Amino acid sequence: MIIAIIVASEIGFWVLIALGLVARYMLRLKRTGLTLLAMTPVVDVILLVVTAMDLTSGATATVFHGIAAIYLGFSVAHGHKMIAWADRHFAYRFANGPQPIKLYERGYAVECWKDVARTALAVAVALGTIWLLTVVVDNEPRTSAINDLNSIFLLVVAIEVLWALGYTLWPKKRPTLSPLVDVHANATSGQQ
Repeated sequence: MIIAIIVASEIGFWVLIALGLVARYMLRLKRTGLTLLAMTPVVDVILLVVTAMDLTSGATATVFHGIAAIYLGFSVAHGHKMIAWADRHFAYRFANGPQPIKLYERGYAVECWKDVARTALAVAVALGTIWLLTVVVDNEPRTSAINDLNSIFLLVVAIEVLWALGYTLWPKKRPTLSPLVDVHANATSGQQ
């Protein structure tokens, strides 16, 4: 059951974002769009409550209960950035907004380090959620599976740090533009 709730939460998160952006830009209902976008954290709260109810009703924790905690942490830490990204791209595509700016070199490296901080926050929220669930259930044998995820959390943060370090040492280069060639001009000059 918890797997279905996690999938439904993920779908609900993106449905709220899509509806919010459609209302905001295509239907010109700015308040409705903002309300729908602001409701995305409600999905996280529902997921947390259902996970806690499942565990307190006697279920033994599985990795999927831990995934619910991970989802919550990721949504809290990265949710705003994801919504802002979707908002910029939707505004550009459907509302004549400015073209989203791609980052390169130092700017990209700085953003990578911000992602390290976001991921560290996501891990902290997930660990706090897991701790809270173990306190609420108060039965160590039934919650041991979710405590085994700690090493995975550390691995995720380590990968994020290595990613940022790599782009700090070897910055993402701005693509070089190939010279423009007027094919028609070359063809007509050969005919003269």
